[in-house]
Amino acid sequence: MRLVISVITEITVCFGAVTDTTFPSARRTGAVLHVGAALLWLPQAALLAWAVQGLADGRGLAAVVWPAAGVLGLGLLRAWCEAAALRLRAVAELLRQRTMAVLRLAFLSSAVLELFSALGVAMVAVYVGFHLLGALPFGAWGARLNLGEGLFILLLAPAFFEPLRELSAAWHDRAAGAAAQQSIAGLCAPGASLLGALQAAPVAQPAGAVAVQVEQLRYQHAGADRPLFDGLSFRMAPGEQLAVLGPSGAGKSTLLALLAGLAPLQGGCIVVDGVDLAEDQAASLRARMAWVAQAPHVFAGSVWHNLALGRDALAPEAAAQALREAGLGSLGHAGLARALGEGGTGLSGGELVRLALARARVNVQAGLVLADEPTAHLDRATADAVIEALLQLAEGRTLVVATHDPVLAARL
Repeated sequence: MRLVISVITEITVCFGAVTDTTFPSARRTGAVLHVGAALLWLPQAALLAWAVQGLADGRGLAAVVWPAAGVLGLGLLRAWCEAAALRLRAVAELLRQRTMAVLRLAFLSSAVLELFSALGVAMVAVYVGFHLLGALPFGAWGARLNLGEGLFILLLAPAFFEPLRELSAAWHDRAAGAAAQQSIAGLCAPGASLLGALQAAPVAQPAGAVAVQVEQLRYQHAGADRPLFDGLSFRMAPGEQLAVLGPSGAGKSTLLALLAGLAPLQGGCIVVDGVDLAEDQAASLRARMAWVAQAPHVFAGSVWHNLALGRDALAPEAAAQALREAGLGSLGHAGLARALGEGGTGLSGGELVRLALARARVNVQAGLVLADEPTAHLDRATADAVIEALLQLAEGRTLVVATHDPVLAARL
């Protein structure tokens, strides 16, 4: 009975999801998940019956283990389908509410202004008609209106109220302009200062792994209620590898930015290879770091220019070798001249990460590699290839990786 009620409930929900045309794609996806959750009751019931029959036949607990495991697995899968369907429905509902709020305001403002415009034109038409009939003798200048003058006034009335109709469009333009002004103000607002930004280009630094020491680190985002880091301390020996794990928002990327001097310290100190990461030493220390971003930026230009990043001394042979070691050997020496679009047009997500690894490899001065979620949003095969390339890059260097990937963390 519970099976029948559950299937009927799921089918009812699916019918409501399919017939709701507010957001068809989201509703259809939710319907598919609900159908899958409903149909999973059938194999669950069959496995449960199999287990009960095994017990009744006296075959012992061994004959019940596999059916019981199947029932449990299907139950977990069904729970996941239902949770995913509910999350998708909640997101679609939120989008519907926001969209309808905007449309409600747009249609309400337009309707009110159109109503006043129509009432104004109607009042003019009523006055002209009664004036021509002699019921309303007032309002004319010196004499009564004739038929031609009355028609002329009626033709001018819609044009007279046209600015009132345009007021609605002007209001929406004002709202769009206010939103754009707010975005521009956010871009023009003073941001955090970059340590060593005004220093001259650093001289060549010795290569090799570096030691990292963090003492009583404190940092708090602007507007946050509490510090992100308060008294954080750790030490890394030269060549050591560290995986920074934690949920989203825990501060993994912020820690990498602080280690690279991309964000100002609010307390404590960071010492890299015995040198304090301060204003006067930040640029020279950053020259000994390599940054592998989660979403590396690619400039419009050739592959070689995106590898060199202004290092004119980079030899094409060294660039091609870095591409091969990063897993982009398919480009080869001839691929250095391949044109790339702004933002990485022409490269997949995995190739973008490999390009960032190749950038880090051509920086022979880098003794500290900072990698921010290098395997995020990649399939397992591509992520494994990126992990191998990252570990090869880390040979002879100190490595700090912020990641959610347990496979990557286990390899360090």
